[in-house]
Amino acid sequence: MISFGQWTVAKRLIFGFGLSALTLLTVAYASYFNASRTIENGRWLKHSYEVRDKLQDLLVHLIDSETGVRGFVITGDETFLNPYTAASEPLPAAMEELRRLISDNPEQVRRMAVLEPLVERKIAQFRNQIEVRRSQGLDAAVKITESGIGANTMSDIRATIKEANREEDRLLELRALATADANDLTRAIILAGGAIGILAVAGIGWFISRSLADQIGTAVGQVRNSSAELQAVANQQASGAKEQATAMTEISTTMSELLMTSRQIAASAQRVAQTSEQTANAALLGAGTVGAAHESIASIRRQVDQIVSHMLELGRKSQEVGAVLDIVSELAEQTNILAINATIEAAGAGETGKRFAVVADEIRKLADRVTGSTKEVRGLIDDVRSAVNTTVMATETGSKVVDAGSRQFGDVASGFKQIADLVTTTTDAAREIELSTKQQASAVEQVNVAIAHVAQASMETETSAGQTLQTVSQMTNLSTDLLRIIRPQTRAA
Repeated sequence: MISFGQWTVAKRLIFGFGLSALTLLTVAYASYFNASRTIENGRWLKHSYEVRDKLQDLLVHLIDSETGVRGFVITGDETFLNPYTAASEPLPAAMEELRRLISDNPEQVRRMAVLEPLVERKIAQFRNQIEVRRSQGLDAAVKITESGIGANTMSDIRATIKEANREEDRLLELRALATADANDLTRAIILAGGAIGILAVAGIGWFISRSLADQIGTAVGQVRNSSAELQAVANQQASGAKEQATAMTEISTTMSELLMTSRQIAASAQRVAQTSEQTANAALLGAGTVGAAHESIASIRRQVDQIVSHMLELGRKSQEVGAVLDIVSELAEQTNILAINATIEAAGAGETGKRFAVVADEIRKLADRVTGSTKEVRGLIDDVRSAVNTTVMATETGSKVVDAGSRQFGDVASGFKQIADLVTTTTDAAREIELSTKQQASAVEQVNVAIAHVAQASMETETSAGQTLQTVSQMTNLSTDLLRIIRPQTRAA
C-alpha cells in the first residue's frame, strides 16, 4: 500500500479538497434540510393566515349584508341593499376558496360542514326579511327581526368562525415554534459546520503545504538545474542554427550557380544533338553516294571482265586463224611447187604444154600472191595477237586496279556506315545527355527550392532557438522565484 508521503500532488489535493468538500457538503445538506423545513413551515404559516383571512372575509361579508338588510328594513330604501348585494355575490367563491384551504385539516373540514348550512340559512333569512319588508311592510319585517331567529343564526356563525380561528391560532403557534427551532438548528449547523470546515481546510492546507514544501522545493531545484542545462543547450542550438542558416545560404547560392551551369550544359547538349543529327544525315547521304559509286565500279569491273574474256576469245580466234594461215601457206607452197613442176612438165611437153605452162605460171603467181598475202595476214595476225596480249595484260592490270578500287570503295562504304552508326550513337548519347541534363537541371531546381525551404526552416529554427532561450531564461527566473516563495530562507545560487 502506498503511504501518504508517496502520494502525488494531485492525490493530496484531491484528498484535502475532497475532505473539505465533504464537510461543506454535510453542512450544506443539513442547512438545506432545515431551510426546507423552515420554508415549509413558512408556507403553512402563510396558509393559516390565509384561512384566518378568508374566515374574517366571510364574517365581514355576512355583517355587511346584515347591516344593509337592517337598514332596508328600517327605512325601506333600496339603496341600503347595495352592501348586501355587494357582499352576497362573492360569498359562494369565498366559501369555495375556504373549503379548498382547509381540506388538509379534518377538524376544520368538520367545522366547515357546520358553517356552510348556517351561512346558507342566514342568506335565506336575509332574503326572507327583504321580501317581507317589500310585501308586508315595516311591522312584519320588524317582527321577524324581533323574533331573534337571525341573531341566533349569526351567533352560531360567529361561534363556528371563532372556533376555526382558534384552531388556526393553535396551528400558527405550533408552526411558529417549529420554524424557530428549525432556524436555531440551521444557525447552529452553519456556525458549527463553518467552524469545522474552516478548521478542516486550515489543517489540511497546513498539512499538505508542509508535506509538499520539501517535495516541490526539490522538484523546483531540479527544474532550475534542468533549466540551466536547457539554457546551455539552447545557446548551442541557437549558434548551430545560425551556422546552419549561413551554410544553407551558401549552399543555395552554389545550387543556383549549378542550376545555371546545368541549363547551359543542356543548351550545349541540345546543339550537339542537332549537329550530330545533321552529321548523321550527311554520313547517310555519303554512304548512299559511296554505295552508288561502288555499284558503278562493280559494273565497270564486270565490263572489264567481259572485255578480257572477249580479248582472250579474240586471241584464241587469232591463233585459229594463224593455224588456218599455216595451212593456207602450206597449200600455197605446195601449189607453188606443183606449179613449178607443172611448168617443168609443160616445158618438157613442148608445144602441147605451153598452154598448161601458162596456166601453171598463173597458178604459181597466184600461189606466190597467196603466200605473200598469207605472210601479210600472218603479220597482221601477229600484230593483232600482240595487241590482244597487250590489251589482255592492260585489261588484267585494270581489272586488278578496279578490284582494288572496288575493295577500297567497299571499305569507304563500310567506314561511312560505321561513321553513320557512330554519329547516330553520338546523337542518341547527346539526346540522352540533353535529357539527363534537363532532368538534372529540374532536380537541381527542386533541390534549390528544398534548400531554400531548409534555409527558411533554419532561420525559423534560429528564431525559435532564440525564443526557446528566452523562455528557458524566464523558466530559470520563475523556478528561482518559486523556490524563494516555497523556502524563504533559501537564497538563489
